[in-house]
Amino acid sequence: MSAADLASGKGHRDENFPVASRLIRPAHRAPIMAFYRFARAADDIADNADASEADKLAALGAMRAALLGHAAGEPTAEALRVQLLARELEPTHALDLLAAFEQDVTRRRRRDWDDLIGYCRLSAMPVGRFVLDVHGESPSAWSANDALCAALQVINHLQDCGGDYRDLGRVYLPDSILRASGATAEDLGRPAATPALLAAIRQCAARTRDLLARSRGFAREIRDRRLALEVAVIQRLAEDLVDRLSHQDPLAERVAHRKGEALRLAAGAAFARLLGR
Repeated sequence: MSAADLASGKGHRDENFPVASRLIRPAHRAPIMAFYRFARAADDIADNADASEADKLAALGAMRAALLGHAAGEPTAEALRVQLLARELEPTHALDLLAAFEQDVTRRRRRDWDDLIGYCRLSAMPVGRFVLDVHGESPSAWSANDALCAALQVINHLQDCGGDYRDLGRVYLPDSILRASGATAEDLGRPAATPALLAAIRQCAARTRDLLARSRGFAREIRDRRLALEVAVIQRLAEDLVDRLSHQDPLAERVAHRKGEALRLAAGAAFARLLGR
């Protein structure tokens, strides 16, 4: 079973945050989109509800082999390999992503907050690091990048916590936080969150706000002006979503931006960055 057999049909316009938007220089879009398509294919494999665990791991293994040039046949991995070779970049970040998706196949729970952030080190932080590498930015920006990317990942987990449980049997909310709040994983299958589950979600949102506080100066560390604008926009969108998750119920409603809301927030963030704020 190949990655194409397990594809969901989702694309970069279906994501919660911008992917290689028009703010990114055209010269950098091809490698970023190749990385995104590779990640999307691997994510679709891990999230497929019908494939067996063995089939998923085999398909992810085939992607790794193609990425490293050990085998042919997986188009997104081969396309990313071409981009990496052209820019003399290592496949490290893409390999980290594959390790995260393999965890998605074999693990259903996260013990505590540190365990969740450890997962984000593989599933989210490499994405931003790759974009920085493509732009030739300094690794000194990785710390702020890692905080922002982890925040984006946790926001996604909180937005989709009900569907992840019902459709995939996954619970990203840490067990320790659920227990401390008096909630259970089974609460995620309800049409609306219990008070205990809402408390757990609020605690995760508060910790995510701390991550965003650490990434607030990220855009100022980036030399490429257009990438700095994109990061400023993503930071602002993330901050607003965390505010919403602090008082809305993601089981009872979709906690997300309408197109007009996102455009307004993005414009404000970009204008502020242009002014140097």
